[in-house]
Amino acid sequence: QVDSFEADVAVAVLGEPNFHAIFIRAPKVKRVGANVNVLATLPGGGVIAARQEGMLATSFHPELTQDARFHQYFVQMAGAR
Repeated sequence: QVDSFEADVAVAVLGEPNFHAIFIRAPKVKRVGANVNVLATLPGGGVIAARQEGMLATSFHPELTQDARFHQYFVQMAGAR
């Protein structure tokens, strides 16, 4: 994929270490609303993970890593609702 890349990104809700994100033709978030919690950004400021109430969106593929923290976070979100 021409636009694919990988990056270690800080995600405060997941703690340390940084999350190794795999981007495959990643969509870009152009804007977020007032009720959206930005969870992670790239160094240039692009939003790559966000949450609004019970919805979670990422521009990368957490399922392609061995790191289950994003999935655990989603399960915790669902359990809290």
